[in-house]
Amino acid sequence: DLWPAARVRRLTARIDTAADPAGALETLAVERAAETQPPDPLLTEVAAALEAGRTVSATADSLGIGARTLHRRSRAAFGYGPKTLARILRLQRALRAGARGASPAEIASRTGYADQAHLTRELRALTGMTPGRLFRGREPVPSRAA
Repeated sequence: DLWPAARVRRLTARIDTAADPAGALETLAVERAAETQPPDPLLTEVAAALEAGRTVSATADSLGIGARTLHRRSRAAFGYGPKTLARILRLQRALRAGARGASPAEIASRTGYADQAHLTRELRALTGMTPGRLFRGREPVPSRAA
């Protein structure tokens, strides 16, 4: 689905006629990797800044680019803008905290949500699930006071 049909037929024929089909597939993967453009190094910095909880405007300012440039480059690399990327990265932090058994209130306060209700709205918007359903069956981590 990602490549033109004629190219796929040529590659398939190459693999099918190879003495070692697995080796031929590996060779094709290496060739394809060599054709691929390296990732935009700026976007590694964007992801790191947003993962750290920086705002989109502060990220753009710290990288010396405008918000529109940041948005355009983020869409080209990730398929969505930096604000959505920030939401997804925050969601990933919340999922990691939930996997360690933190309560929804703890998850919200530790991962940058305004409150538990904000966490619940974001989880539902991004995953279609509530915190209770998403984290069901996970053993809670004992508190330090216990």
